[in-house]
Amino acid sequence: MPVLIVPGPVGNTVGNRELFHSPFAHGCSADVQSCVPTGALNAKAQSAIAPAATAAEALSALPAAALSQRRLSGASWVNEFPTGTSTADLTPSFRDAVNAFIAAIDAAGGSVSISATYRPPERAYLMHYAWDIAKGTIQPDRVPAMTGVDIEWNHGNKTQSVNAAKAMVRAYEIVHRPSLTTNHAGRTAIDMQVSGMTNKTITDKKGKKVTIKKASDLHAVGATYGVHKLLSDPPHWSADGH
Repeated sequence: MPVLIVPGPVGNTVGNRELFHSPFAHGCSADVQSCVPTGALNAKAQSAIAPAATAAEALSALPAAALSQRRLSGASWVNEFPTGTSTADLTPSFRDAVNAFIAAIDAAGGSVSISATYRPPERAYLMHYAWDIAKGTIQPDRVPAMTGVDIEWNHGNKTQSVNAAKAMVRAYEIVHRPSLTTNHAGRTAIDMQVSGMTNKTITDKKGKKVTIKKASDLHAVGATYGVHKLLSDPPHWSADGH
Protein backbone atom coordinates (compact mmCIF):
# COMPACT_ATOMS: atom_id res chain seq x y z
CA MET A 1 0.00 0.00 0.00
CA PRO A 2 1.49 3.39 -0.95
CA VAL A 3 2.54 5.80 1.78
CA LEU A 4 3.65 9.37 1.24
CA ILE A 5 6.29 10.87 3.53
CA VAL A 6 5.89 14.63 3.56
CA PRO A 7 8.72 16.68 5.07
CA GLY A 8 7.50 19.27 7.57
CA PRO A 9 3.89 19.62 8.69
CA VAL A 10 1.50 16.91 7.59
CA GLY A 11 -0.08 17.72 4.25
CA ASN A 12 2.66 20.14 3.17
CA THR A 13 3.38 19.44 -0.50
CA VAL A 14 6.22 21.92 -0.93
CA GLY A 15 9.04 19.69 0.24
CA ASN A 16 10.44 16.59 -1.48
CA ARG A 17 8.23 13.52 -1.38
CA GLU A 18 9.16 9.86 -1.20
CA LEU A 19 6.89 6.94 -2.05
CA PHE A 20 7.32 3.61 -0.32
CA HIS A 21 5.19 0.64 0.62
CA SER A 22 3.92 -0.26 4.08
CA PRO A 23 1.05 -2.24 5.60
CA PHE A 24 -0.05 1.07 7.14
CA ALA A 25 -1.71 3.68 4.89
CA HIS A 26 -0.40 6.66 6.82
CA GLY A 27 1.04 10.00 5.84
CA CYS A 28 3.81 10.92 8.28
CA SER A 29 5.82 14.04 8.91
CA ALA A 30 9.51 13.83 8.15
CA ASP A 31 10.42 13.71 11.86
CA VAL A 32 7.86 10.88 12.27
CA GLN A 33 6.30 12.72 15.23
CA SER A 34 2.80 12.64 13.78
CA CYS A 35 0.97 10.36 11.40
CA VAL A 36 -2.49 10.59 9.89
CA PRO A 37 -4.43 8.46 7.36
CA THR A 38 -3.47 9.29 3.80
CA GLY A 39 -7.03 10.37 3.24
CA ALA A 40 -6.21 13.46 5.30
CA LEU A 41 -3.47 14.54 2.92
CA ASN A 42 -4.47 17.28 0.57
CA ALA A 43 -5.56 16.48 -2.97
CA LYS A 44 -2.36 17.78 -4.52
CA ALA A 45 -0.24 15.34 -2.51
CA GLN A 46 -2.47 12.39 -3.37
CA SER A 47 -2.46 13.28 -7.07
CA ALA A 48 1.31 12.75 -7.08
CA ILE A 49 0.85 9.03 -6.51
CA ALA A 50 -2.62 8.25 -7.84
CA PRO A 51 -1.49 7.42 -11.42
CA ALA A 52 1.19 4.96 -10.25
CA ALA A 53 -0.76 1.77 -10.90
CA THR A 54 2.25 -0.39 -11.75
CA ALA A 55 5.81 -0.67 -10.50
CA ALA A 56 7.13 0.91 -13.68
CA GLU A 57 4.64 3.75 -13.47
CA ALA A 58 5.41 4.29 -9.80
CA LEU A 59 9.10 4.47 -10.63
CA SER A 60 8.58 7.04 -13.37
CA ALA A 61 6.42 9.11 -11.02
CA LEU A 62 9.06 9.32 -8.32
CA PRO A 63 11.11 12.49 -7.85
CA ALA A 64 14.90 12.43 -8.27
CA ALA A 65 15.39 12.24 -4.50
CA ALA A 66 13.52 8.94 -4.35
CA LEU A 67 15.33 7.51 -7.37
CA SER A 68 18.63 8.26 -5.67
CA GLN A 69 17.79 5.56 -3.11
CA ARG A 70 18.24 2.93 -5.83
CA ARG A 71 21.59 1.15 -6.25
CA LEU A 72 23.96 2.90 -8.62
CA SER A 73 25.25 1.01 -11.62
CA GLY A 74 28.77 -0.36 -11.51
CA ALA A 75 30.88 -3.53 -11.60
CA SER A 76 29.32 -4.93 -8.40
CA TRP A 77 26.19 -5.74 -10.41
CA VAL A 78 28.00 -8.61 -12.11
CA ASN A 79 27.34 -10.69 -9.00
CA GLU A 80 23.58 -10.30 -9.33
CA PHE A 81 21.34 -12.73 -11.23
CA PRO A 82 24.17 -15.21 -11.98
CA THR A 83 24.41 -17.13 -15.23
CA GLY A 84 24.08 -20.90 -15.14
CA THR A 85 26.97 -23.07 -16.30
CA SER A 86 25.33 -26.50 -16.29
CA THR A 87 23.69 -28.20 -19.26
CA ALA A 88 20.97 -29.22 -16.78
CA ASP A 89 19.74 -25.61 -17.01
CA LEU A 90 18.92 -26.01 -20.71
CA THR A 91 15.62 -27.12 -22.23
CA PRO A 92 15.37 -30.93 -22.31
CA SER A 93 15.75 -31.26 -26.08
CA PHE A 94 18.68 -28.85 -26.37
CA ARG A 95 20.30 -30.29 -23.24
CA ASP A 96 20.26 -33.77 -24.81
CA ALA A 97 21.70 -32.42 -28.05
CA VAL A 98 24.50 -30.57 -26.25
CA ASN A 99 25.34 -33.50 -24.00
CA ALA A 100 25.58 -35.84 -27.01
CA PHE A 101 27.83 -33.39 -28.88
CA ILE A 102 30.08 -32.92 -25.84
CA ALA A 103 30.28 -36.69 -25.37
CA ALA A 104 31.43 -37.05 -28.99
CA ILE A 105 34.10 -34.38 -28.43
CA ASP A 106 35.30 -36.14 -25.29
CA ALA A 107 35.42 -39.48 -27.09
CA ALA A 108 37.53 -37.92 -29.84
CA GLY A 109 40.06 -36.63 -27.31
CA GLY A 110 38.97 -33.01 -27.16
CA SER A 111 37.84 -30.96 -24.17
CA VAL A 112 35.03 -28.52 -23.44
CA SER A 113 34.87 -25.60 -21.02
CA ILE A 114 31.38 -24.17 -20.41
CA SER A 115 31.08 -20.51 -19.43
CA ALA A 116 27.33 -19.93 -19.77
CA THR A 117 24.06 -21.76 -20.29
CA TYR A 118 20.91 -20.17 -18.83
CA ARG A 119 21.04 -16.39 -18.46
CA PRO A 120 18.24 -14.81 -16.39
CA PRO A 121 16.33 -12.03 -18.20
CA GLU A 122 17.46 -9.62 -15.49
CA ARG A 123 21.10 -10.29 -16.30
CA ALA A 124 20.41 -9.93 -20.02
CA TYR A 125 18.84 -6.53 -19.26
CA LEU A 126 21.85 -5.39 -17.23
CA MET A 127 24.35 -6.53 -19.84
CA HIS A 128 22.39 -5.06 -22.75
CA TYR A 129 21.99 -1.58 -21.31
CA ALA A 130 25.45 -1.44 -19.76
CA TRP A 131 26.79 -2.00 -23.28
CA ASP A 132 24.48 0.58 -24.85
CA ILE A 133 25.33 3.26 -22.30
CA ALA A 134 29.04 2.50 -22.58
CA LYS A 135 28.85 2.80 -26.38
CA GLY A 136 26.75 5.99 -26.25
CA THR A 137 23.71 4.56 -28.03
CA ILE A 138 21.38 5.47 -25.16
CA GLN A 139 21.52 8.12 -22.46
CA PRO A 140 21.66 6.81 -18.86
CA ASP A 141 18.46 8.62 -17.90
CA ARG A 142 16.58 7.09 -20.86
CA VAL A 143 17.05 3.43 -19.93
CA PRO A 144 13.68 1.79 -19.20
CA ALA A 145 13.21 0.24 -15.78
CA MET A 146 12.85 -3.50 -15.27
CA THR A 147 10.76 -4.94 -12.47
CA GLY A 148 12.96 -6.57 -9.85
CA VAL A 149 16.15 -4.74 -10.85
CA ASP A 150 16.68 -1.71 -8.61
CA ILE A 151 19.58 -0.25 -10.57
CA GLU A 152 20.08 3.48 -11.05
CA TRP A 153 21.91 4.07 -14.32
CA ASN A 154 21.99 7.85 -13.96
CA HIS A 155 24.68 8.98 -11.50
CA GLY A 156 23.70 12.61 -11.97
CA ASN A 157 26.82 13.10 -14.06
CA LYS A 158 27.14 11.73 -17.58
CA THR A 159 30.85 10.91 -17.31
CA GLN A 160 30.35 8.98 -14.09
CA SER A 161 27.33 7.19 -15.51
CA VAL A 162 29.18 6.11 -18.66
CA ASN A 163 32.26 5.06 -16.70
CA ALA A 164 30.12 2.90 -14.42
CA ALA A 165 28.54 1.24 -17.47
CA LYS A 166 31.98 0.62 -18.97
CA ALA A 167 33.06 -0.99 -15.70
CA MET A 168 30.09 -3.33 -15.97
CA VAL A 169 30.98 -4.23 -19.56
CA ARG A 170 34.50 -5.11 -18.44
CA ALA A 171 33.25 -7.10 -15.44
CA TYR A 172 30.83 -9.06 -17.62
CA GLU A 173 33.63 -9.58 -20.17
CA ILE A 174 31.25 -8.58 -22.97
CA VAL A 175 32.66 -8.71 -26.49
CA HIS A 176 29.50 -8.34 -28.57
CA ARG A 177 26.30 -6.39 -27.88
CA PRO A 178 24.10 -8.63 -25.68
CA SER A 179 20.56 -9.22 -26.83
CA LEU A 180 17.52 -8.64 -24.63
CA THR A 181 15.93 -11.67 -26.28
CA THR A 182 18.98 -13.93 -26.12
CA ASN A 183 18.61 -17.67 -26.55
CA HIS A 184 20.40 -17.94 -23.23
CA ALA A 185 17.26 -16.58 -21.54
CA GLY A 186 15.25 -19.16 -23.45
CA ARG A 187 17.61 -21.94 -22.28
CA THR A 188 18.55 -22.86 -25.85
CA ALA A 189 22.12 -21.53 -26.00
CA ILE A 190 25.48 -22.38 -24.53
CA ASP A 191 28.82 -20.58 -24.45
CA MET A 192 31.64 -23.10 -24.51
CA GLN A 193 35.23 -23.30 -25.61
CA VAL A 194 36.26 -26.47 -27.45
CA SER A 195 39.96 -27.31 -27.53
CA GLY A 196 42.27 -30.12 -28.58
CA MET A 197 40.28 -31.16 -31.64
CA THR A 198 42.69 -30.35 -34.46
CA ASN A 199 43.45 -33.53 -36.44
CA LYS A 200 41.17 -35.54 -34.15
CA THR A 201 38.45 -37.78 -35.58
CA ILE A 202 34.94 -37.33 -34.23
CA THR A 203 31.72 -39.19 -34.93
CA ASP A 204 28.75 -37.08 -35.96
CA LYS A 205 25.17 -37.90 -35.00
CA LYS A 206 24.66 -39.95 -38.18
CA GLY A 207 27.65 -42.13 -37.31
CA LYS A 208 29.98 -40.60 -39.88
CA LYS A 209 33.66 -40.22 -38.92
CA VAL A 210 34.98 -36.71 -39.48
CA THR A 211 38.60 -35.59 -39.08
CA ILE A 212 38.74 -32.01 -37.81
CA LYS A 213 41.11 -29.92 -39.89
CA LYS A 214 39.54 -26.51 -39.28
CA ALA A 215 36.91 -24.93 -37.05
CA SER A 216 34.17 -25.18 -39.68
CA ASP A 217 34.58 -28.98 -39.67
CA LEU A 218 33.60 -29.07 -36.01
CA HIS A 219 30.76 -26.63 -36.60
CA ALA A 220 29.32 -28.98 -39.21
CA VAL A 221 29.51 -31.90 -36.82
CA GLY A 222 27.78 -29.87 -34.10
CA ALA A 223 24.95 -29.07 -36.50
CA THR A 224 24.21 -32.78 -36.97
CA TYR A 225 23.54 -32.93 -33.22
CA GLY A 226 21.35 -29.82 -33.32
CA VAL A 227 24.00 -27.56 -31.80
CA HIS A 228 24.67 -24.69 -34.20
CA LYS A 229 27.57 -22.25 -34.13
CA LEU A 230 27.13 -18.48 -34.19
CA LEU A 231 30.20 -17.43 -36.14
CA SER A 232 30.21 -13.83 -34.92
CA ASP A 233 30.42 -14.90 -31.27
CA PRO A 234 33.32 -17.32 -30.70
CA PRO A 235 32.01 -19.32 -27.72
CA HIS A 236 28.31 -19.22 -28.62
CA TRP A 237 26.34 -22.25 -29.81
CA SER A 238 22.57 -22.55 -29.88
CA ALA A 239 19.55 -24.47 -31.11
CA ASP A 240 19.03 -22.16 -34.08
CA GLY A 241 22.44 -20.57 -34.68
CA HIS A 242 21.52 -17.21 -33.11
